[in-house]
Amino acid sequence: MGMRPTLTVMICTLAVWPSAVAAQMQGAPLAGGAVPGSASATPGATTTDQTAAAADRSRAAVPQRRRAQVSPYVELGQVLVADLTRGDAVTYTTLAAGVNAQVQTARAQGQVSYRYEHRIGWGDRAGDGDIHSGLARGSYALTRELRLDAGALATRTRADIRGAAPGVLVGDVANISQIYSVFAGPSLTTRAGPVQIGANYRLGYTRAETPGLGGLAPGQPRLDYFSDSWNQIATVSATARPGAVAPVGLSANAAYERDDAGQLSQRYEGWFVRGDVLKPISPYVAVTAGVGYERIESSQRDPEVDAAGRPLVDSRGRFITNPTGPRRIAYRTDGVYYDAGVIWRPDRRTSVEGHVGERYGSLSVTGLARYQASRDIVFQAALYDGIQTFGRQLRNGLSSLPTNFVETRDAFAQQFNGCTFSAGGTSPGGCLNGALQSVQTAVYRARGFDMAVSYQRGRSTMGVGLGYTSRRLFAPDEAPGLIVSGVEDDSYYGQIFLGRAFGPNSGLNVNGFVNYYVSRLAGAEDVVSLGTTASYYRNFGRLGTTASVGLYHFQVGDLSSALSAQALIAARYQF
Repeated sequence: MGMRPTLTVMICTLAVWPSAVAAQMQGAPLAGGAVPGSASATPGATTTDQTAAAADRSRAAVPQRRRAQVSPYVELGQVLVADLTRGDAVTYTTLAAGVNAQVQTARAQGQVSYRYEHRIGWGDRAGDGDIHSGLARGSYALTRELRLDAGALATRTRADIRGAAPGVLVGDVANISQIYSVFAGPSLTTRAGPVQIGANYRLGYTRAETPGLGGLAPGQPRLDYFSDSWNQIATVSATARPGAVAPVGLSANAAYERDDAGQLSQRYEGWFVRGDVLKPISPYVAVTAGVGYERIESSQRDPEVDAAGRPLVDSRGRFITNPTGPRRIAYRTDGVYYDAGVIWRPDRRTSVEGHVGERYGSLSVTGLARYQASRDIVFQAALYDGIQTFGRQLRNGLSSLPTNFVETRDAFAQQFNGCTFSAGGTSPGGCLNGALQSVQTAVYRARGFDMAVSYQRGRSTMGVGLGYTSRRLFAPDEAPGLIVSGVEDDSYYGQIFLGRAFGPNSGLNVNGFVNYYVSRLAGAEDVVSLGTTASYYRNFGRLGTTASVGLYHFQVGDLSSALSAQALIAARYQF
């Protein structure tokens, strides 16, 4: 529990110490001479990393007005939760404190929204509890060539993909785990004659509290509980445009990545080198091809076992690691991979690229598309494919979120554990659903699609996110207590946000979401969850009021279901 105050300090610090890093060095308009960057050009990168890089470049390119705001607050609220399936109702009193802060200057761009809430239950069926919810993203240009980037996240999410799916996190919160994640690192972009040199480093940490399970079929075996992990990535690249040193564009890249997880002393290591060529065939179209070498290895130790060979767990339900046992290989690949693709950039508002090749022993397809229809509408979509761990995928997703995002006062919405939409700029935002579909210790291959669009004009804001992700899990075949090796699961999601300000002191926010989870573990059932929430706020000087309602439903196969309604009224004092 010592992480709570530490991460609170980290999140608040990011409000005044924002930073930025370009995850990959690539992506210039073809009309100016294309560079050989692509959605798979940087060794070890997924399209999520490329999305983060594009967002960082957009932030650097947008002129910033000098502006800084810090708004701490305290809030008192009353919540009613009605179980419409069983006809029960429970009541909570909420005591909350938080801060909203934003900075936009020529060098610094960042935003933080953090809230600590203590819930006091009325009656035996409504227990007390603490909730941390927050997001911080920031960038800071130390010089024209050196930038710092950082982010932090505190949210709640599902733990076991087979279990209950309480999307509105009030009342029954079975199968929910509190998550904390933070990353930071520098990025350098410079030149050596006609060659652009890039380097960056990121260090990340992720921690998950032990969940309370619910909604599983009888007799379902337990999965491993992710505890925490440290992860880091370092990359270096050299890029020359067509005509600078050769008739075609050239690039060389190298990367090293490592993730160390506490559960079973899991370790992931990846070494990557790659070269790319790019040939423009018109002012707007180019073809590209690349070949690389990678070595990825994930390993872990066995759990301790009792006399009957059953794995032992600690008081939190996590496996007790056998420190003297052998280190078993969960996943390993060592060899050459390659791909080819097409890049189309007809104007500065439109960019589309796609790549097909062989990687991880099978077909690999990646891509990235972005279209800014006007100053008010931005669209972005990505196809991704990569070997992931939970901590690394969450770090990549967090780094792709904008430094200027929409924050709502809707206590029932999926605040920061689904899609986060941009509050203006050239990025629509991003979604964390692919990483947060469940908290998984095992290494896995993640393939999927993400799409986000944002609209902002005058007093109206809208955001839409859609996506799909498929994971193939890897674990040592002979390790006691582990059942996920070779198993696949799929997740589908959709989310919409609508916001309308009626004036400077009042407005309405509406959220809707739907999720569908499929696990191919023996005996697992499909899970469907959907819901909608609405929140109206009104400010009277420093005193503000909020009224929220929500309706939520989930179904776990034919085993269990829930339909619930929520209502909240709260008063907030802003300092």
